[in-house]
Amino acid sequence: MSDIPRMNDIRSEVVRMLIDVVGEDFLLDVEIGPGTTFGDDLGLESIEFVALVDRLRAHYGDRADFPGFIAGLDLDQLVNLTVGDVVDHIAAQERAHA
Repeated sequence: MSDIPRMNDIRSEVVRMLIDVVGEDFLLDVEIGPGTTFGDDLGLESIEFVALVDRLRAHYGDRADFPGFIAGLDLDQLVNLTVGDVVDHIAAQERAHA
């Protein structure tokens, strides 16, 4: 069985949470895909990123271990973090806890 449908579902959930955090008007002209960066492409401020992580943690629970995921990134990885990186992390954690 392919993980592609689940990956698409996770990406849709992440995008929905992004919209909740920054507002739909802010993202009207932005195509959000796996390679979209939170910093350069979306211009997320640190407080908005924290709000997104809080929503992700509330939705996926402790099994996704977002604090551990973020803590394991160096500064360059954090600055260049993409939607796809977050989706991949969530999917990997779901598989690990299945």
